[in-house]
Amino acid sequence: MNKLTSIDKFRVPVGNQEIELQQIEFAAGGEPLLRLRIREHTRFTVFDIDAVTAGHWAEVMAAWSKQKLEAAHLATKAP
Repeated sequence: MNKLTSIDKFRVPVGNQEIELQQIEFAAGGEPLLRLRIREHTRFTVFDIDAVTAGHWAEVMAAWSKQKLEAAHLATKAP
């Protein structure tokens, strides 16, 4: 039987989608994967990704977020 471990679960403020991150370990063995589950009403989208892909995705998302947050911060300080 596969083992799922919940890592985090939250709702997106715009759109109200529920996002859950889980680690999945397969009974047959192999490397654990990161499962990303997005629930939108009754529809689910599921991605199972390896550590390399998760790392790349995290870096791109973090850079985008930092850029947008810094721009918003600068906009609030403009005269």
